[in-house]
Amino acid sequence: MTAKRATLADVARRAGTSTAVVSYVLNDGPRPVSDALRARVTAALDELNYRPDRAARALRRPRRWRHLGLLVPDVRLPLFGTLVGHIEIEARHRDHLTLIGNTAYDPEREIEFAAAFVDSGIEGLIVVGGANGPATAELCRQARIPIVWVHNNRDHVDAGMVGADHAQAGRLAANHLARDHRRRSIVFVGGFTPDEVAHGDRETVAQRYEGYVSVVGPAAAQRIPTDLTPAGAYDAVRRYLADHPTPDGLVVGTYAQAAATLRAVADAGLRIPEDVAVVGYDADAANTYAPLILTTVQQPIDDIARTALSRVLDAAGNTNSPSAPPSPFGVHLSLGETCGCTPERLASSPVG
Repeated sequence: MTAKRATLADVARRAGTSTAVVSYVLNDGPRPVSDALRARVTAALDELNYRPDRAARALRRPRRWRHLGLLVPDVRLPLFGTLVGHIEIEARHRDHLTLIGNTAYDPEREIEFAAAFVDSGIEGLIVVGGANGPATAELCRQARIPIVWVHNNRDHVDAGMVGADHAQAGRLAANHLARDHRRRSIVFVGGFTPDEVAHGDRETVAQRYEGYVSVVGPAAAQRIPTDLTPAGAYDAVRRYLADHPTPDGLVVGTYAQAAATLRAVADAGLRIPEDVAVVGYDADAANTYAPLILTTVQQPIDDIARTALSRVLDAAGNTNSPSAPPSPFGVHLSLGETCGCTPERLASSPVG
C-alpha cells in the first residue's frame, strides 16, 4: 500500500504555523520568516519527508516550455539517433521539450508511450517507424493532438509520411554494384514478411528490395531472408554462403545487419570487396574507424527532421492531417571501402 504523500497543510500543522508561512520558507519569500519559525518549518518538512508537487507548481506559473512527443524504434541506431538529435535541438529552439520513447516496433509499447505522452500534455506527436498506426492515430484524434509519421508506417494510416524514397535507395545500391563495379550475381540480405520479422523495419526493407529487383530483374533477384537482427543476419548469410555459389555482391537491407554480414563473409574466407562487394544503408557518417568503411545509401536526415517538426508544430488547429503530404526525399550514395571503389573515386564521395 502506497503511503499518503504529505501536504502543505500537514507540514503547517506539524510546525504549528500557517500554510502561507510554509510556502514562504519553501519559496524563500515573498515575506520574511524568523529564524526560529524557519527552523520549525524545516524540521517538519524533514520529519514528514515533504516533496513539492512540481506538476501543480508548473500549472501555477507562466509556461515557457511546451512538450513534444517523439517515438522512435531504437535510438542506438545511427539513423534514429541522429533524427532524435536534430528534432530535439530544433524543438528546443521553438520552446518545446522533447519526450522520447523507444518502441522497438512493438505495437503495444507504441500505444502505451503515446497514451502516456498525451496524458502529460504534449502539443504534438512525431512517430518514427510506426507499428500501431490506426490506434495511435485514433488516440491523437480524440485528444486533438497533431501527429506526423516519419520514415515508415506499418499500417499505412491516411496521413502524410515524411521520409526518404526507399525504393530509390534500393535502386541506387544495386545499380552501383551492377553498373559501376560490373557485379553479376548480386544478392539482397533482409526480411520483410510478418513470418520473418515480428518487430523490425520490414516495410522499409520491402521497398528497398523492390528497388533492388528493378535493377537486377525478377529472374536474377536472390534474397537471403533474415529477422533483421545482427545474429539473424550473421547466421543466414553464413548458411547461404555455405550452401550456394558465392555471390559477387550483397545489398544489406538495414544498417543493423551490416556488420554481421561483413563478419559472415570474412568468416567464410572471402575477401571484401575483391570477392564480395557490399553496400548497406544509413551508416553512422562520423564512424570512420571500422576495419572497412561501409559504402551506404544515406537519407537527408536534416531535411526529414526539420520537415517533420514543422508539420507537427505548425499544423493548423489540432488536426491529424496537416496540409498536403510531402514528396519522398531523395537519397545519396556515400562511398566507402566495401564496394571496391578506387581512392580517387572515394575522394569525390558522396555521389547522387
